[in-house]
Amino acid sequence: MKRALLILAAVLLRAESPEAQRWWSRVVYLADDKLEGRETGSAGHRTAARYVAQEFERAGLRPAGTDGYRQPVTLRSQKIDESGSSLALLWEGREEPLILGDDAYFSLRAKLAAEIEAPLIFAGYGFAVPERDYDELAGLKLKGKVVLYLSGGPRNLPAPLMAHYQSSEERWKRLQAAGAAGIGVISNPKTSDIPWQRSRLARFQSQMRLAGFTSGGPRLSFAINPSRAGRFFSGTGHTMEELLALAERGQPLPKFELRARIRARTKVDVSEVVSENVLGVLEGSHPAGKNQYIVLTAHLDHVGVGQPISGDSIYNGAMDNASGIATLLEMAGLLKDRQLGRSVLFAAVTGEEKGLLGSQYFARFPTVPRAAIAANLNFDMFLPLYPLKRLTVIGIDESTLGDTARTVAEQFGLTAHPDLAIERNSFIRSDQYSFVRQGIPSLAFKIGYTAGSAEEQIFKAWLKERYHAPSDDILQPVDKEAAAEFSKLMAAVVEAVANDPRRPQWKEKSFFRRFAQ
Repeated sequence: MKRALLILAAVLLRAESPEAQRWWSRVVYLADDKLEGRETGSAGHRTAARYVAQEFERAGLRPAGTDGYRQPVTLRSQKIDESGSSLALLWEGREEPLILGDDAYFSLRAKLAAEIEAPLIFAGYGFAVPERDYDELAGLKLKGKVVLYLSGGPRNLPAPLMAHYQSSEERWKRLQAAGAAGIGVISNPKTSDIPWQRSRLARFQSQMRLAGFTSGGPRLSFAINPSRAGRFFSGTGHTMEELLALAERGQPLPKFELRARIRARTKVDVSEVVSENVLGVLEGSHPAGKNQYIVLTAHLDHVGVGQPISGDSIYNGAMDNASGIATLLEMAGLLKDRQLGRSVLFAAVTGEEKGLLGSQYFARFPTVPRAAIAANLNFDMFLPLYPLKRLTVIGIDESTLGDTARTVAEQFGLTAHPDLAIERNSFIRSDQYSFVRQGIPSLAFKIGYTAGSAEEQIFKAWLKERYHAPSDDILQPVDKEAAAEFSKLMAAVVEAVANDPRRPQWKEKSFFRRFAQ
Protein backbone atom coordinates (compact mmCIF):
# COMPACT_ATOMS: atom_id res chain seq x y z
CA MET A 1 0.00 0.00 0.00
CA LYS A 2 2.89 2.37 0.76
CA ARG A 3 4.20 1.94 -2.81
CA ALA A 4 0.75 2.78 -4.15
CA LEU A 5 0.65 5.98 -2.10
CA LEU A 6 4.09 6.96 -3.39
CA ILE A 7 2.89 6.51 -6.97
CA LEU A 8 -0.13 8.72 -6.29
CA ALA A 9 2.10 11.38 -4.74
CA ALA A 10 4.38 11.33 -7.78
CA VAL A 11 1.36 11.70 -10.08
CA LEU A 12 0.15 14.78 -8.22
CA LEU A 13 3.58 16.44 -8.37
CA ARG A 14 4.14 16.05 -12.14
CA ALA A 15 3.96 19.21 -14.23
CA GLU A 16 1.09 19.37 -16.71
CA SER A 17 1.69 19.84 -20.43
CA PRO A 18 -0.76 21.82 -22.59
CA GLU A 19 -2.00 18.49 -24.02
CA ALA A 20 -2.71 17.15 -20.55
CA GLN A 21 -4.50 20.35 -19.58
CA ARG A 22 -6.65 20.24 -22.70
CA TRP A 23 -7.59 16.58 -22.15
CA TRP A 24 -8.46 17.33 -18.52
CA SER A 25 -10.59 20.36 -19.46
CA ARG A 26 -12.78 18.05 -21.54
CA VAL A 27 -13.17 15.64 -18.63
CA VAL A 28 -14.03 18.52 -16.30
CA TYR A 29 -16.78 19.73 -18.64
CA LEU A 30 -18.34 16.29 -19.12
CA ALA A 31 -18.11 15.31 -15.44
CA ASP A 32 -19.51 18.59 -14.10
CA ASP A 33 -22.43 18.31 -11.67
CA LYS A 34 -24.50 20.36 -14.12
CA LEU A 35 -24.65 17.38 -16.48
CA GLU A 36 -26.03 15.24 -13.63
CA GLY A 37 -24.13 12.09 -14.55
CA ARG A 38 -25.16 12.00 -18.24
CA GLU A 39 -27.75 9.24 -17.87
CA THR A 40 -28.89 7.81 -21.19
CA GLY A 41 -31.60 10.02 -22.70
CA SER A 42 -31.38 12.69 -19.98
CA ALA A 43 -31.00 16.44 -20.35
CA GLY A 44 -27.41 16.11 -19.13
CA HIS A 45 -26.68 13.53 -21.83
CA ARG A 46 -28.18 15.82 -24.49
CA THR A 47 -25.94 18.66 -23.30
CA ALA A 48 -22.92 16.36 -23.49
CA ALA A 49 -23.95 15.22 -26.99
CA ARG A 50 -24.19 18.83 -28.23
CA TYR A 51 -20.73 19.49 -26.82
CA VAL A 52 -19.24 16.47 -28.60
CA ALA A 53 -20.94 17.43 -31.89
CA GLN A 54 -19.49 20.95 -31.62
CA GLU A 55 -16.04 19.55 -30.97
CA PHE A 56 -16.38 17.18 -33.93
CA GLU A 57 -17.28 20.14 -36.13
CA ARG A 58 -14.35 22.14 -34.76
CA ALA A 59 -12.00 19.28 -35.64
CA GLY A 60 -13.32 19.25 -39.21
CA LEU A 61 -15.22 15.97 -39.02
CA ARG A 62 -18.05 15.50 -41.50
CA PRO A 63 -21.45 14.74 -39.93
CA ALA A 64 -22.13 10.99 -40.14
CA GLY A 65 -25.45 10.58 -38.34
CA THR A 66 -28.95 10.33 -39.73
CA ASP A 67 -29.63 13.84 -38.42
CA GLY A 68 -26.43 15.82 -38.77
CA TYR A 69 -24.03 14.42 -36.21
CA ARG A 70 -26.90 12.64 -34.39
CA GLN A 71 -28.12 9.07 -34.73
CA PRO A 72 -31.25 8.88 -32.56
CA VAL A 73 -31.76 5.62 -30.64
CA THR A 74 -35.20 4.78 -29.21
CA LEU A 75 -35.11 2.82 -25.96
CA ARG A 76 -37.60 1.16 -23.64
CA SER A 77 -36.87 2.33 -20.10
CA GLN A 78 -37.94 0.30 -17.05
CA LYS A 79 -37.83 1.13 -13.33
CA ILE A 80 -38.78 -1.18 -10.51
CA ASP A 81 -41.57 -0.16 -8.17
CA GLU A 82 -40.51 -2.06 -5.06
CA SER A 83 -43.68 -1.05 -3.21
CA GLY A 84 -45.58 -3.35 -5.58
CA SER A 85 -42.88 -6.01 -5.96
CA SER A 86 -41.77 -8.92 -3.81
CA LEU A 87 -39.57 -12.01 -3.66
CA ALA A 88 -40.10 -14.98 -1.34
CA LEU A 89 -38.85 -18.50 -0.76
CA LEU A 90 -41.53 -21.15 -0.34
CA TRP A 91 -40.75 -24.07 1.99
CA GLU A 92 -43.48 -26.71 1.69
CA GLY A 93 -46.14 -24.07 1.96
CA ARG A 94 -44.31 -21.75 4.38
CA GLU A 95 -43.44 -18.40 2.84
CA GLU A 96 -40.13 -16.71 3.75
CA PRO A 97 -40.08 -13.15 2.40
CA LEU A 98 -36.81 -11.83 1.00
CA ILE A 99 -35.92 -8.21 1.72
CA LEU A 100 -35.31 -6.35 -1.52
CA GLY A 101 -31.94 -4.64 -1.37
CA ASP A 102 -30.72 -6.68 1.61
CA ASP A 103 -31.29 -10.24 0.36
CA ALA A 104 -31.77 -9.76 -3.38
CA TYR A 105 -32.97 -7.35 -6.06
CA PHE A 106 -34.54 -7.60 -9.51
CA SER A 107 -32.72 -7.14 -12.81
CA LEU A 108 -34.85 -5.50 -15.52
CA ARG A 109 -32.78 -6.01 -18.68
CA ALA A 110 -35.58 -8.31 -19.91
CA LYS A 111 -39.39 -8.07 -19.72
CA LEU A 112 -40.15 -9.86 -16.47
CA ALA A 113 -43.37 -11.69 -15.68
CA ALA A 114 -45.74 -9.84 -13.37
CA GLU A 115 -45.95 -12.97 -11.24
CA ILE A 116 -44.10 -16.28 -11.26
CA GLU A 117 -43.62 -19.26 -8.97
CA ALA A 118 -41.06 -21.91 -9.83
CA PRO A 119 -38.68 -24.52 -8.38
CA LEU A 120 -34.99 -23.63 -7.93
CA ILE A 121 -31.83 -25.40 -9.05
CA PHE A 122 -28.16 -24.49 -8.58
CA ALA A 123 -26.16 -24.97 -11.81
CA GLY A 124 -22.57 -24.18 -10.82
CA TYR A 125 -21.32 -21.38 -13.07
CA GLY A 126 -24.39 -21.78 -15.26
CA PHE A 127 -22.92 -21.73 -18.77
CA ALA A 128 -21.39 -23.96 -21.44
CA VAL A 129 -18.51 -23.69 -23.93
CA PRO A 130 -19.22 -26.30 -26.62
CA GLU A 131 -15.86 -25.78 -28.35
CA ARG A 132 -14.05 -26.94 -25.20
CA ASP A 133 -16.51 -29.70 -24.22
CA TYR A 134 -17.33 -27.74 -21.09
CA ASP A 135 -20.96 -27.79 -19.98
CA GLU A 136 -22.21 -26.83 -16.54
CA LEU A 137 -25.76 -27.65 -17.62
CA ALA A 138 -25.20 -31.19 -18.89
CA GLY A 139 -27.68 -33.65 -17.41
CA LEU A 140 -29.64 -31.03 -15.48
CA LYS A 141 -33.42 -30.91 -15.75
CA LEU A 142 -34.10 -27.19 -16.10
CA LYS A 143 -37.58 -27.05 -17.64
CA GLY A 144 -39.75 -24.59 -15.75
CA LYS A 145 -37.05 -23.87 -13.15
CA VAL A 146 -35.24 -20.76 -12.03
CA VAL A 147 -31.50 -21.40 -12.35
CA LEU A 148 -29.12 -20.04 -9.72
CA TYR A 149 -25.42 -19.75 -10.54
CA LEU A 150 -22.20 -18.31 -9.13
CA SER A 151 -20.45 -15.65 -11.21
CA GLY A 152 -17.09 -16.66 -12.67
CA GLY A 153 -15.83 -19.78 -14.34
CA PRO A 154 -13.01 -22.33 -14.54
CA ARG A 155 -9.43 -21.17 -14.96
CA ASN A 156 -8.49 -23.39 -17.90
CA LEU A 157 -10.59 -21.65 -20.56
CA PRO A 158 -9.37 -18.76 -22.75
CA ALA A 159 -10.64 -15.50 -21.27
CA PRO A 160 -12.36 -14.04 -24.40
CA LEU A 161 -14.10 -17.35 -25.15
CA MET A 162 -15.28 -17.76 -21.56
CA ALA A 163 -16.46 -14.15 -21.46
CA HIS A 164 -18.45 -14.60 -24.67
CA TYR A 165 -20.39 -17.56 -23.33
CA GLN A 166 -21.05 -15.74 -20.06
CA SER A 167 -22.71 -12.84 -21.90
CA SER A 168 -26.38 -12.53 -21.02
CA GLU A 169 -27.43 -13.29 -24.59
CA GLU A 170 -25.37 -16.48 -24.96
CA ARG A 171 -26.06 -17.73 -21.43
CA TRP A 172 -29.80 -17.26 -21.77
CA LYS A 173 -29.85 -18.80 -25.26
CA ARG A 174 -28.71 -22.12 -23.77
CA LEU A 175 -30.87 -21.88 -20.65
CA GLN A 176 -33.93 -20.99 -22.70
CA ALA A 177 -33.35 -23.97 -24.99
CA ALA A 178 -33.37 -26.17 -21.87
CA GLY A 179 -36.69 -24.67 -20.79
CA ALA A 180 -35.50 -22.55 -17.86
CA ALA A 181 -37.95 -19.95 -16.55
CA GLY A 182 -35.47 -17.51 -15.01
CA ILE A 183 -32.09 -16.86 -13.45
CA GLY A 184 -30.63 -15.78 -10.14
CA VAL A 185 -26.96 -14.75 -9.97
CA ILE A 186 -24.74 -14.87 -6.91
CA SER A 187 -21.72 -12.63 -7.48
CA ASN A 188 -18.49 -14.02 -6.09
CA PRO A 189 -17.46 -11.34 -3.56
CA LYS A 190 -13.78 -12.12 -4.15
CA THR A 191 -13.94 -11.18 -7.83
CA SER A 192 -16.79 -8.65 -8.01
CA ASP A 193 -15.96 -5.07 -8.97
CA ILE A 194 -18.47 -3.51 -6.61
CA PRO A 195 -19.36 -4.65 -3.07
CA TRP A 196 -23.00 -5.61 -2.50
CA GLN A 197 -23.68 -2.61 -0.26
CA ARG A 198 -22.96 -0.34 -3.24
CA SER A 199 -24.26 -2.49 -6.09
CA ARG A 200 -27.70 -2.79 -4.47
CA LEU A 201 -28.13 0.99 -4.72
CA ALA A 202 -28.24 0.75 -8.52
CA ARG A 203 -31.49 -1.21 -8.47
CA PHE A 204 -33.50 2.03 -8.43
CA GLN A 205 -31.86 3.35 -11.60
CA SER A 206 -33.62 2.90 -14.93
CA GLN A 207 -32.72 -0.14 -16.97
CA MET A 208 -33.20 -0.12 -20.72
CA ARG A 209 -33.33 -2.15 -23.89
CA LEU A 210 -33.65 -1.27 -27.56
CA ALA A 211 -37.25 -0.49 -28.50
CA GLY A 212 -38.83 -2.47 -31.29
CA PHE A 213 -36.89 -5.68 -30.67
CA THR A 214 -38.66 -8.75 -29.32
CA SER A 215 -37.40 -9.70 -25.88
CA GLY A 216 -36.96 -13.43 -25.37
CA GLY A 217 -35.27 -12.99 -22.02
CA PRO A 218 -35.99 -14.70 -18.71
CA ARG A 219 -39.35 -14.29 -16.98
CA LEU A 220 -37.48 -13.69 -13.71
CA SER A 221 -33.99 -12.30 -13.20
CA PHE A 222 -32.52 -11.28 -9.87
CA ALA A 223 -29.23 -10.85 -8.01
CA ILE A 224 -28.60 -12.51 -4.63
CA ASN A 225 -26.55 -11.05 -1.78
CA PRO A 226 -23.63 -13.49 -1.44
CA SER A 227 -23.49 -12.97 2.31
CA ARG A 228 -27.13 -14.10 2.59
CA ALA A 229 -27.19 -16.73 -0.16
CA GLY A 230 -26.85 -19.56 2.36
CA ARG A 231 -30.56 -19.40 3.16
CA PHE A 232 -31.32 -20.58 -0.39
CA PHE A 233 -29.26 -23.74 0.22
CA SER A 234 -30.90 -24.80 3.49
CA GLY A 235 -31.43 -28.55 3.63
CA THR A 236 -29.32 -29.32 0.53
CA GLY A 237 -26.13 -30.27 2.36
CA HIS A 238 -24.29 -27.43 0.60
CA THR A 239 -23.20 -24.01 1.87
CA MET A 240 -22.08 -20.74 0.35
CA GLU A 241 -18.73 -21.11 2.12
CA GLU A 242 -18.22 -24.46 0.38
CA LEU A 243 -18.98 -23.01 -3.07
CA LEU A 244 -16.63 -20.05 -2.59
CA ALA A 245 -13.84 -22.34 -1.35
CA LEU A 246 -14.21 -24.59 -4.41
CA ALA A 247 -14.17 -21.55 -6.71
CA GLU A 248 -11.05 -20.22 -4.97
CA ARG A 249 -9.26 -23.55 -5.57
CA GLY A 250 -10.44 -23.77 -9.16
CA GLN A 251 -12.37 -26.97 -8.50
CA PRO A 252 -15.71 -27.92 -10.09
CA LEU A 253 -18.86 -26.69 -8.41
CA PRO A 254 -21.68 -29.08 -7.45
CA LYS A 255 -25.08 -28.91 -9.12
CA PHE A 256 -28.19 -29.63 -7.09
CA GLU A 257 -31.90 -29.07 -6.65
CA LEU A 258 -32.96 -26.63 -3.94
CA ARG A 259 -35.66 -27.50 -1.46
CA ALA A 260 -37.32 -24.12 -1.73
CA ARG A 261 -39.35 -22.66 -4.55
CA ILE A 262 -39.25 -18.98 -5.52
CA ARG A 263 -42.24 -16.67 -5.83
CA ALA A 264 -41.86 -13.27 -7.43
CA ARG A 265 -44.20 -10.38 -8.10
CA THR A 266 -42.94 -7.38 -10.05
CA LYS A 267 -44.37 -3.96 -10.72
CA VAL A 268 -42.42 -2.04 -13.33
CA ASP A 269 -42.84 1.51 -14.59
CA VAL A 270 -42.22 1.60 -18.34
CA SER A 271 -41.53 4.58 -20.58
CA GLU A 272 -39.91 5.38 -23.92
CA VAL A 273 -36.64 7.30 -24.11
CA VAL A 274 -34.82 8.70 -27.14
CA SER A 275 -31.08 9.14 -26.79
CA GLU A 276 -28.39 9.60 -29.42
CA ASN A 277 -25.11 8.43 -30.79
CA VAL A 278 -22.89 11.30 -31.99
CA LEU A 279 -21.05 10.45 -35.21
CA GLY A 280 -18.42 12.25 -37.31
CA VAL A 281 -16.09 11.15 -40.10
CA LEU A 282 -12.53 12.09 -40.95
CA GLU A 283 -12.24 11.08 -44.57
CA GLY A 284 -9.30 9.07 -45.79
CA SER A 285 -7.18 10.15 -48.73
CA HIS A 286 -6.33 6.87 -50.48
CA PRO A 287 -8.63 6.12 -53.46
CA ALA A 288 -8.87 2.44 -52.55
CA GLY A 289 -9.12 2.92 -48.80
CA LYS A 290 -11.23 5.99 -48.13
CA ASN A 291 -14.44 4.00 -48.56
CA GLN A 292 -13.38 1.72 -45.70
CA TYR A 293 -13.92 2.88 -42.13
CA ILE A 294 -12.19 2.41 -38.82
CA VAL A 295 -14.84 3.09 -36.18
CA LEU A 296 -13.55 4.62 -32.93
CA THR A 297 -15.98 4.31 -30.04
CA ALA A 298 -16.27 5.71 -26.53
CA HIS A 299 -19.47 5.81 -24.52
CA LEU A 300 -20.86 9.20 -23.60
CA ASP A 301 -23.42 8.07 -21.04
CA HIS A 302 -23.00 7.30 -17.36
CA VAL A 303 -25.55 6.34 -14.70
CA GLY A 304 -26.96 9.74 -13.77
CA VAL A 305 -28.35 10.66 -10.37
CA GLY A 306 -28.75 7.81 -7.92
CA GLN A 307 -28.87 6.83 -4.29
CA PRO A 308 -26.53 9.07 -2.28
CA ILE A 309 -23.19 7.83 -0.97
CA SER A 310 -21.58 10.03 1.68
CA GLY A 311 -24.18 12.67 0.88
CA ASP A 312 -23.45 12.84 -2.87
CA SER A 313 -26.07 11.58 -5.34
CA ILE A 314 -24.50 12.67 -8.68
CA TYR A 315 -22.58 9.86 -10.34
CA ASN A 316 -20.32 12.08 -12.46
CA GLY A 317 -18.50 9.36 -14.43
CA ALA A 318 -15.17 11.17 -14.84
CA MET A 319 -13.13 8.06 -15.60
CA ASP A 320 -16.20 6.12 -16.75
CA ASN A 321 -16.27 7.48 -19.36
CA ALA A 322 -15.64 11.21 -19.71
CA SER A 323 -12.00 10.12 -19.96
CA GLY A 324 -12.63 8.03 -23.08
CA ILE A 325 -14.68 10.76 -24.76
CA ALA A 326 -11.92 13.27 -24.01
CA THR A 327 -9.42 10.93 -25.67
CA LEU A 328 -11.76 10.48 -28.66
CA LEU A 329 -11.86 14.27 -29.08
CA GLU A 330 -8.09 14.54 -28.64
CA MET A 331 -7.54 11.95 -31.37
CA ALA A 332 -9.80 13.91 -33.73
CA GLY A 333 -7.46 16.88 -33.31
CA LEU A 334 -4.29 14.81 -33.57
CA LEU A 335 -5.38 12.98 -36.72
CA LYS A 336 -7.03 15.74 -38.75
CA ASP A 337 -3.78 16.85 -40.46
CA ARG A 338 -2.32 13.38 -41.03
CA GLN A 339 -2.52 11.44 -44.26
CA LEU A 340 -4.82 8.50 -43.58
CA GLY A 341 -5.57 5.85 -46.16
CA ARG A 342 -8.83 4.67 -44.61
CA SER A 343 -11.55 6.92 -43.25
CA VAL A 344 -12.06 7.17 -39.51
CA LEU A 345 -15.56 7.33 -38.02
CA PHE A 346 -15.67 8.80 -34.51
CA ALA A 347 -18.63 7.52 -32.48
CA ALA A 348 -19.62 8.81 -29.05
CA VAL A 349 -22.20 6.13 -28.29
CA THR A 350 -25.06 6.13 -25.83
CA GLY A 351 -26.51 3.47 -23.54
CA GLU A 352 -23.33 1.54 -22.78
CA GLU A 353 -24.24 1.48 -19.10
CA LYS A 354 -27.64 0.04 -20.05
CA GLY A 355 -26.18 -2.93 -21.93
CA LEU A 356 -24.09 -1.60 -24.87
CA LEU A 357 -27.30 -0.34 -26.48
CA GLY A 358 -25.99 2.58 -28.56
CA SER A 359 -23.14 0.57 -30.05
CA GLN A 360 -25.48 -2.37 -30.67
CA TYR A 361 -27.80 -0.06 -32.58
CA PHE A 362 -24.99 1.45 -34.65
CA ALA A 363 -23.44 -1.97 -35.38
CA ARG A 364 -26.83 -3.23 -36.57
CA PHE A 365 -27.81 -0.04 -38.42
CA PRO A 366 -24.54 1.69 -39.36
CA THR A 367 -24.68 5.02 -41.14
CA VAL A 368 -21.98 3.83 -43.55
CA PRO A 369 -22.13 0.56 -45.52
CA ARG A 370 -21.80 -2.37 -43.11
CA ALA A 371 -19.24 -4.13 -45.33
CA ALA A 372 -17.10 -0.97 -45.36
CA ILE A 373 -16.40 -1.12 -41.59
CA ALA A 374 -12.91 -2.60 -41.36
CA ALA A 375 -12.26 -2.37 -37.61
CA ASN A 376 -13.41 -1.00 -34.28
CA LEU A 377 -11.17 0.48 -31.59
CA ASN A 378 -12.85 1.23 -28.26
CA PHE A 379 -11.87 3.58 -25.43
CA ASP A 380 -13.71 3.00 -22.19
CA MET A 381 -12.50 3.76 -18.66
CA PHE A 382 -8.83 3.37 -19.58
CA LEU A 383 -7.92 4.59 -16.07
CA PRO A 384 -4.96 7.02 -16.16
CA LEU A 385 -4.29 6.55 -12.46
CA TYR A 386 -0.51 6.08 -12.80
CA PRO A 387 2.17 6.56 -15.49
CA LEU A 388 1.76 4.84 -18.85
CA LYS A 389 4.37 2.07 -18.86
CA ARG A 390 2.33 -0.86 -20.17
CA LEU A 391 -0.69 -1.15 -22.44
CA THR A 392 -3.56 -3.56 -21.84
CA VAL A 393 -5.18 -4.57 -25.12
CA ILE A 394 -8.44 -6.48 -24.76
CA GLY A 395 -8.74 -8.91 -27.68
CA ILE A 396 -5.05 -8.63 -28.59
CA ASP A 397 -4.68 -12.26 -29.69
CA GLU A 398 -7.91 -12.48 -31.68
CA SER A 399 -7.10 -10.46 -34.81
CA THR A 400 -4.29 -8.79 -36.75
CA LEU A 401 -5.29 -5.55 -35.02
CA GLY A 402 -3.52 -6.91 -31.96
CA ASP A 403 -0.29 -7.30 -33.93
CA THR A 404 -0.53 -3.67 -35.06
CA ALA A 405 -1.15 -2.49 -31.50
CA ARG A 406 1.89 -4.44 -30.24
CA THR A 407 4.13 -2.93 -32.94
CA VAL A 408 3.01 0.65 -32.25
CA ALA A 409 3.35 0.18 -28.49
CA GLU A 410 6.93 -1.03 -28.97
CA GLN A 411 7.69 2.10 -30.99
CA PHE A 412 6.59 4.06 -27.91
CA GLY A 413 8.81 1.91 -25.68
CA LEU A 414 5.82 0.07 -24.19
CA THR A 415 4.80 -3.54 -23.79
CA ALA A 416 1.30 -4.49 -24.91
CA HIS A 417 -0.37 -7.45 -23.21
CA PRO A 418 -3.77 -9.12 -22.78
CA ASP A 419 -6.14 -8.21 -19.99
CA LEU A 420 -4.82 -9.51 -16.66
CA ALA A 421 -8.13 -9.08 -14.81
CA ILE A 422 -9.83 -11.91 -16.69
CA GLU A 423 -12.45 -12.40 -13.98
CA ARG A 424 -13.96 -9.02 -14.99
CA ASN A 425 -15.02 -10.35 -18.42
CA SER A 426 -14.04 -7.02 -19.97
CA PHE A 427 -14.15 -8.50 -23.47
CA ILE A 428 -17.97 -8.53 -23.39
CA ARG A 429 -18.60 -5.57 -21.11
CA SER A 430 -17.88 -2.65 -23.38
CA ASP A 431 -18.81 -1.42 -26.83
CA GLN A 432 -16.23 -3.36 -28.83
CA TYR A 433 -18.31 -6.49 -28.19
CA SER A 434 -21.18 -5.07 -30.27
CA PHE A 435 -18.83 -4.98 -33.26
CA VAL A 436 -17.32 -8.39 -32.51
CA ARG A 437 -20.85 -9.86 -32.68
CA GLN A 438 -21.13 -8.38 -36.18
CA GLY A 439 -17.86 -10.02 -37.28
CA ILE A 440 -15.75 -6.84 -37.17
CA PRO A 441 -12.20 -7.15 -35.72
CA SER A 442 -12.14 -5.05 -32.56
CA LEU A 443 -9.91 -4.03 -29.66
CA ALA A 444 -10.25 -2.10 -26.42
CA PHE A 445 -7.40 -0.35 -24.59
CA LYS A 446 -6.46 0.47 -21.01
CA ILE A 447 -3.33 1.63 -19.21
CA GLY A 448 -1.77 -1.59 -17.99
CA TYR A 449 0.07 -2.91 -14.95
CA THR A 450 2.04 -5.97 -13.91
CA ALA A 451 0.57 -8.61 -11.62
CA GLY A 452 1.23 -7.91 -7.96
CA SER A 453 2.39 -4.34 -8.58
CA ALA A 454 1.48 -1.14 -6.76
CA GLU A 455 -0.37 -0.10 -9.93
CA GLU A 456 -2.58 -3.19 -9.64
CA GLN A 457 -3.38 -2.19 -6.04
CA ILE A 458 -4.45 1.26 -7.25
CA PHE A 459 -6.57 -0.30 -10.03
CA LYS A 460 -8.39 -2.66 -7.66
CA ALA A 461 -8.89 0.03 -5.03
CA TRP A 462 -10.41 2.32 -7.67
CA LEU A 463 -12.92 -0.37 -8.68
CA LYS A 464 -13.90 -1.03 -5.08
CA GLU A 465 -14.22 2.61 -4.03
CA ARG A 466 -15.02 4.71 -7.13
CA TYR A 467 -16.42 2.50 -9.91
CA HIS A 468 -20.08 3.51 -10.42
CA ALA A 469 -19.91 5.73 -7.35
CA PRO A 470 -20.22 9.52 -6.96
CA SER A 471 -16.51 9.59 -6.06
CA ASP A 472 -15.65 8.98 -9.72
CA ASP A 473 -15.45 12.75 -10.07
CA ILE A 474 -12.93 15.46 -10.89
CA LEU A 475 -11.58 15.55 -7.33
CA GLN A 476 -9.90 12.14 -7.55
CA PRO A 477 -6.17 11.71 -8.28
CA VAL A 478 -5.57 11.40 -12.04
CA ASP A 479 -2.32 11.18 -14.00
CA LYS A 480 -3.15 13.71 -16.70
CA GLU A 481 0.20 13.30 -18.44
CA ALA A 482 -0.43 9.56 -18.75
CA ALA A 483 -3.79 10.41 -20.34
CA ALA A 484 -2.14 12.78 -22.83
CA GLU A 485 0.47 10.15 -23.71
CA PHE A 486 -2.31 7.57 -24.08
CA SER A 487 -4.12 9.83 -26.57
CA LYS A 488 -0.96 10.17 -28.66
CA LEU A 489 -0.36 6.43 -28.56
CA MET A 490 -3.93 5.68 -29.62
CA ALA A 491 -3.74 8.19 -32.48
CA ALA A 492 -0.62 6.36 -33.67
CA VAL A 493 -2.45 3.02 -33.52
CA VAL A 494 -5.32 4.48 -35.55
CA GLU A 495 -2.89 5.89 -38.10
CA ALA A 496 -1.14 2.52 -38.44
CA VAL A 497 -4.43 0.68 -38.99
CA ALA A 498 -5.66 3.34 -41.42
CA ASN A 499 -2.52 3.12 -43.55
CA ASP A 500 -2.00 -0.65 -43.47
CA PRO A 501 -2.69 -1.90 -47.01
CA ARG A 502 -4.03 -5.13 -45.48
CA ARG A 503 -7.54 -4.99 -44.10
CA PRO A 504 -7.68 -6.24 -40.47
CA GLN A 505 -8.50 -9.94 -40.20
CA TRP A 506 -9.45 -12.37 -37.49
CA LYS A 507 -6.72 -14.85 -36.62
CA GLU A 508 -7.25 -18.32 -38.06
CA LYS A 509 -7.68 -19.84 -34.60
CA SER A 510 -9.93 -17.13 -33.19
CA PHE A 511 -13.37 -18.32 -32.17
CA PHE A 512 -14.81 -14.94 -33.20
CA ARG A 513 -13.76 -15.41 -36.80
CA ARG A 514 -17.04 -17.29 -37.35
CA PHE A 515 -19.07 -14.10 -36.97
CA ALA A 516 -17.42 -12.69 -40.11
CA GLN A 517 -18.63 -15.59 -42.22
